[in-house]
Amino acid sequence: MAVYIVRRLVAAVILLLIVTAATFVIFFLVPRLAGATPDDLASRYVGKSADPAQIHAIAVKLGFTEPIWVQYGHFLSGLLFGQDYPTGPTTVHCDAPCFGYSFLTQNPVLPDLLDRLPVTLSLAAGAAVLWLVGGVAVGVLSALRRGSVFDRAAMGVALAGVSLPIFFTGLLSLSIFSYALGWTAPGGSYTPIEDNPFEWAYDLLLPWITLAFLYAAGYARLTRAGMLDTMGEDFIRTARAKGLPERTVVLKHGLRSALTPILTIFGLDLGLLLGGAILTESTYSLPGIGKYSVDAVVSNDLPKILGVVLIGSIFIILANLIVDLLYAVIDPRVRYS
Repeated sequence: MAVYIVRRLVAAVILLLIVTAATFVIFFLVPRLAGATPDDLASRYVGKSADPAQIHAIAVKLGFTEPIWVQYGHFLSGLLFGQDYPTGPTTVHCDAPCFGYSFLTQNPVLPDLLDRLPVTLSLAAGAAVLWLVGGVAVGVLSALRRGSVFDRAAMGVALAGVSLPIFFTGLLSLSIFSYALGWTAPGGSYTPIEDNPFEWAYDLLLPWITLAFLYAAGYARLTRAGMLDTMGEDFIRTARAKGLPERTVVLKHGLRSALTPILTIFGLDLGLLLGGAILTESTYSLPGIGKYSVDAVVSNDLPKILGVVLIGSIFIILANLIVDLLYAVIDPRVRYS
């Protein structure tokens, strides 16, 4: 088991280096290959109001006129050791890991991301619990009652959940449950959990349900398909022939064998959400990483966009690492593969 964990940790570090290289290529090399000049790259760092002389000065100070491999060295060095950014008469130091410096807000990017991370983390964690428990439970019941009214109704609702976009269900939920009935908090409401846990849950209840409805639908269909395949296997018939209770057969033998694909998708979905639930946060005006990335795109603030991409990549890598380790818990054969 220890060897398996070490292998996965080493693979995660290598993958993180590959992601940083790919991010640099996308943001800096590809535009150069497409004909962008150093001044064009610098214009994404200073917003829309800078004049050509200011843009060129920033391009020189940020090293965009240097060879591309030198720029990548500066980029990687900033992530590992920090970087200095000229802001006119003074120089600002961005501590490691430096995800960039916004010249529009005059702040390093990482502290802003960390300030908004609790909102996105709260949204993702609460919705993940709802969609995982609800989706898996509905999928198991649908598989055990295949062809019944419950099965057809559940799969119909699941199809609607997968098909309807979050900005439609979110706005519809706000108009009904918040503004018409007054049951839930209106958009833009968020209370830190350390201030008031009950108010925190109340503010996020509707975003949780809306986001969970989208994901639970897919998990219900995936669980149903996995359970239908598993419940027809020989080891299930053997377990029943031994006189095991039906609950033990379904949960310990049937569901456990069907959890592997569910766990894979859950790791990817959770990692993506922690990187920023853009549509949900924009719909409910939640000050999280997703809303932060939308504002960065609107204001043409490239360092913020770059920081969101990096932190999103890190969360996806960590989520997949955790999934790999959980594979060994669910199926002991994985650690020897």
